[in-house]
Amino acid sequence: MKPDQLPLAMRWPAQQRFETFFAGDNGAAPDLARRAATETDAPWVFVSGPAASGKTHLLLAACAAATAAGRRAQYLSLRSVTDGVADAIRGLGGSDLLALDDLDALAGRHEAEHALFDFYNRGKVEKYTFLFAASRVPAQLGMSLPDLTSRLSACAQAPLRLLDDDARREVLRGRAAARGVELDDAALTWLFTHTERDLASLTTLLDRLDRASLAEKRRVTVAFLRKLLG
Repeated sequence: MKPDQLPLAMRWPAQQRFETFFAGDNGAAPDLARRAATETDAPWVFVSGPAASGKTHLLLAACAAATAAGRRAQYLSLRSVTDGVADAIRGLGGSDLLALDDLDALAGRHEAEHALFDFYNRGKVEKYTFLFAASRVPAQLGMSLPDLTSRLSACAQAPLRLLDDDARREVLRGRAAARGVELDDAALTWLFTHTERDLASLTTLLDRLDRASLAEKRRVTVAFLRKLLG
């Protein structure tokens, strides 16, 4: 079975949707990504931001939204391709939305940069919509191919900033509530003091807390957290 034949729930994780993306001060980025997913004449978009700012969430949410709208979507993390990244890029196509994550991995890789440059130009002819993501804006990626930097810089730029602690607490509380887990202020304060505070780590930890609280039939209190994680 090919990746684009997989059921929607297997292709695009249910927790990574536009509805579950907490924009905070980053409202322009999800708006642009949603347009790329659902509008045939939408601008191509370049999402940039530090680790844990929500880049992958937005790209996967866009793929899910495109699929729900009856469009074909493909996602590829270039960092996940350990060998043959140029061939992996050349093998893409035939979809309405192409979401390419982790463009940082291409910097300085001459063949891969040329493959992306050619794919970009092919996308113009074949009417794809591109959604790119990297940790920095195109001019700061260190690409060795100036024309590629120029093409990527021509996309609509969608910078992301990390959420502050108050916003992350709100997101975590909401994600916990969606699982039926109540996190009061004391429990949240303990978590933010004693664990990693980025949303990816906290969400992974939330899965563990959910399973443990169900198994022990206990509320997630500070005492419970100390026993489980202390």
